[in-house]
Amino acid sequence: MFFKLARYGSDVIAVVLISCVFLVVVSLFISSRPVSLAIDFLALIAAGITFYFFRDPDRTPAASGDEFVISPADGKVVFVGETDEPEFLKSRAKMVSIFMSPANVHVNRIPLNGVVKFLKYIKGEYIVAFDDKSSERNERMLIGIENKGQRVMFKQIAGFIARRIVCELSDGQPVRAGERFGMIKFGSRVDVLLPLNCEVKVKPGEKSSGGTTVLGVLRNE
Repeated sequence: MFFKLARYGSDVIAVVLISCVFLVVVSLFISSRPVSLAIDFLALIAAGITFYFFRDPDRTPAASGDEFVISPADGKVVFVGETDEPEFLKSRAKMVSIFMSPANVHVNRIPLNGVVKFLKYIKGEYIVAFDDKSSERNERMLIGIENKGQRVMFKQIAGFIARRIVCELSDGQPVRAGERFGMIKFGSRVDVLLPLNCEVKVKPGEKSSGGTTVLGVLRNE
């Protein structure tokens, strides 16, 4: 295969492929050639869309070092500003929000070197992910990482279509920027909460590449 598939989607991939094989077999018993070809075409399209959605390209961070915060997701930056973060940073924070459309790569990656210090799953609604309300009302997974006294938190947020968040991290786990850790299936949003002394390197409207784009640089006061 010319591209890698995300292991987080193996269950969906298996179901779709089995369904596609079933459709092709059914088409063999249909006497109408146009109908048979239409069914085969439908199966081919379904398999193609599934492979495309669960693609998992290798990535190399654009910069390395403990001070760099790397984008955890592909998508479009829809918000850069300040907000209160009472869960992990427990202070005022800078926030970068990335909207992931169904066409984006949906594998999520660790944004910085450090140790996982905070994990919290919150049930919620399924508002469209580009709506700012989704950050606090939708189903979401909160993840906090600490490195040399610096703390960064990020949220995997389910969207209107996405109904499954995958996070394979555990408390106390050492992590490296750019490592895969999970995904949000079928369109979603990721919020990254940064200390106020962090120098943000992206602006609303810009594209981000998970595991590659530098979102910010942490500054020691």
